[in-house]
Amino acid sequence: MLIHFIHPGSAYLPELAAYGDFLAALGHSAQVHSRPASVPADAVICWWMCGRVPHDAARRLSHAFHIHEYASASVPPWPKVKDRAKRALQPVPQYRLFQNTWVRDRLGFSDGVPYEFRDMGVEPSFLAPCARRAAPEFDGVYLGDMQRLRQFVPLLTALQQAGQRTLLIGEPPVDLRKTLHTLGHVTGRVPHGQVPTLLRRARYGLNLVPDQLPYSQQTSTKLIEYCAAGLPVVSTDYDWVRAFEARHGARFAYLPIPDMAGCVVPDVSTLAWPRVLERLALWRRLGLCP
Repeated sequence: MLIHFIHPGSAYLPELAAYGDFLAALGHSAQVHSRPASVPADAVICWWMCGRVPHDAARRLSHAFHIHEYASASVPPWPKVKDRAKRALQPVPQYRLFQNTWVRDRLGFSDGVPYEFRDMGVEPSFLAPCARRAAPEFDGVYLGDMQRLRQFVPLLTALQQAGQRTLLIGEPPVDLRKTLHTLGHVTGRVPHGQVPTLLRRARYGLNLVPDQLPYSQQTSTKLIEYCAAGLPVVSTDYDWVRAFEARHGARFAYLPIPDMAGCVVPDVSTLAWPRVLERLALWRRLGLCP
């Protein structure tokens, strides 16, 4: 069976590669489309990474089984307006996936469509045993969307002034490029397979997430990846990270004055993508596994 994943946005979604690997292990395949128009008319399963689902595309593919996945609620500006629009205007699928209960409740669908939850995971390569450097080159490392570093420039400046060396993994937006290059070592875009080795060049991982909806209620993939790589975590303080810390028996250090003493890195092996995905009941509903 071929499943067509539709992801018109520009955001990097590690779950797409994880879905492809998982389906291949079951003897099926995945194809990712950046435009709904490229999905063939005879598609049997259409898996939308929402976003907006165009009604004309849904009508053209009306014979298919449609899955709408919401890995996040809408982000600013006007997040509540966007979420209400999705609730009112999205075509009705046969199935929905939500990252967690907060995302489900925030979107507020009440049409009786079956659903389940699919949280974020981590590539198994992050969990592979690897010796940490005796003397890491960097103090902190940040991995992820550098657009979100805009509001943390004063913090990165303070870290630099305190003599901390920061590794920034990713590609900065044009208007932040010069600033971030002065505040840390910027790698630019790197293949995902190289990320675990890069993470281990630092003493701790920086989980810089604003205490703002929806970010404060959603999974921080970077934090899971830091833990998988064996890094202690220095984090901003917000609801999700405190809940994760308690649930997994972790202990993180919190900004603005992190106390690294007593940090505990949790075992996140249950969050490896194959284990996250095998828990989905959807596969049996689609007839893709026993």
